[in-house]
Amino acid sequence: MIETSQDLPLWAHLIRVLAVFLFFLAGTGLLTWGERRLLGRMQARLGPNRIGPLGVGQFLMDAVKMLFKEDVTPGMVNRPLFRLAPLIGVVAAITSMAVIPISGPLEIGGYIFPLQVADLGVGVLWVLAIGSIHVYGLFLAGWSSNSPYPLIGGVRSSAQMISYEIAQGLAVASVFIYVGSLRVSDIVNAQAGDGLWAGMPGWFVVPLFPAFVVFLVGMVAEAGRTPFDLAEAEGELVGGFVTEYSALRFGLFMIAEFMGAITQSAIMVTLFFGGPSGPTFGLEGTAAGLLGFVWFALKTLFFVFFFILLRGALPRYRYDKLMELGWKILIPIALVWTMVTAVFVLLAEQGGLATEARVGLAVGAVLILALLLFVRPKGDDDAPSDPASTDRSRDIDTPAHTVAPPADSTTTGRNG
Repeated sequence: MIETSQDLPLWAHLIRVLAVFLFFLAGTGLLTWGERRLLGRMQARLGPNRIGPLGVGQFLMDAVKMLFKEDVTPGMVNRPLFRLAPLIGVVAAITSMAVIPISGPLEIGGYIFPLQVADLGVGVLWVLAIGSIHVYGLFLAGWSSNSPYPLIGGVRSSAQMISYEIAQGLAVASVFIYVGSLRVSDIVNAQAGDGLWAGMPGWFVVPLFPAFVVFLVGMVAEAGRTPFDLAEAEGELVGGFVTEYSALRFGLFMIAEFMGAITQSAIMVTLFFGGPSGPTFGLEGTAAGLLGFVWFALKTLFFVFFFILLRGALPRYRYDKLMELGWKILIPIALVWTMVTAVFVLLAEQGGLATEARVGLAVGAVLILALLLFVRPKGDDDAPSDPASTDRSRDIDTPAHTVAPPADSTTTGRNG
C-alpha cells in the first residue's frame, strides 16, 4: 500500500523533493551540452569537445562564466521588474515538476512511496496554472527593458502563449475526461495494463491520438523552441525579450528555456505514455520502482531528442502562420476531440462499447478532424489578385519602357 503524504516522515519528503529536483536540474545541464553536441553533428562539425569526455563538462564552464560575468543593467530599464522577470520562468519550471511522478513505488525504511513531490487532487490543473505563469516573465522582461525589440518580443510571447495554451488545455481536458480524475497518479494508473488489444500498452496516445498531436505541437510553442521561437527571433528582433540582459540574468532565461523543454516532455510522458509504467520483467518492490524511473527517463529523453531535431531541421515559422496554426487548426481540432471524448465516456457509462465500435468511432472522429485541416476558409494568400494590379507575366514579356505607337500613326524609319 502506498503511504499518503500525511503518513510519511520528514526525511521521506526530503528524499522525494531532492530526487525530483536533481533529476530535472541534471537533465537541464546535460541538455545544454547534448543539444550543442547533436546539432554539431547534424551540421557537420564537432560541437563541444574540450572539457571532459566528449566535452560533457562544457555546461559547467558555461555556468561559471555566466555567474562571474559582469552584469550590465541599462539605465533606461525599470529596475525592479527587470530584475524580477528572469526568476519567474525558473520558478514556474521548477514548481511545475512537483506533481510529476518520476518513478514507481519505492520501499525505503519501511515506507512505500513514489518519487513525486505532491500528489494533488487537482494535479493537472496545477500543471496548466503554473505553466501559464511562465509568460509573465517573458512579457515583463520585454516591457521593463523600455526598448523596441524587447517589447515586440514580449508582446509576441504573450500572444503565442495564449493561443497555444488554449489548444494545450483542451488536449489535457480530453485526458482527464477520459480518466475521470484530475489527480496525476490516477492518470498514470489508468494507463497500466493492456490497451485496446491484449499485449498493447494502455497508453493514452492510442485512444486519444488527436489530443496527443495537439499537445505535441502546443508543447513546442509553450517551451518557445524552434520553429516557434518567435519571441526571440534573432534575425528579426536581435534577441527579443532578452536583448538587454547579460550575465547571470541572461543565464536564468536560458536555464528556464531548457528546463521548460524537459518539463513539457515529462508532462507529455505522464499524460500520454504512462509515466514511469513499463515492463517490469518479473521484478517487484523497489527494483520495479527503480525500473520505472529508467522507463520514465528514457521516454522523457525521447521527446527531448525530438526538441533538438526540430531545432536542427526546421526554419523559424512566420508569425502570422504561427497564429493561424493555433487559432484556425489546433483549437478547433482540440475542441472537437474533447467533445468526442466526452461522447465516448458517456456511451461507456451507459453500457459499454465493444472494441470494434470504439475503433470505428475513433476512426470516424479522426476523419472529421482531417476535414477540418484541409477544408478551411480561403485566406489572404488565396485571395484573387486586384484587377488593377499589374499582370506580372505580361511585364516579363513586355519591357516597361516599351511604348506602343498610336493606331493611326504612320511608321517612319530607315526602310520606311
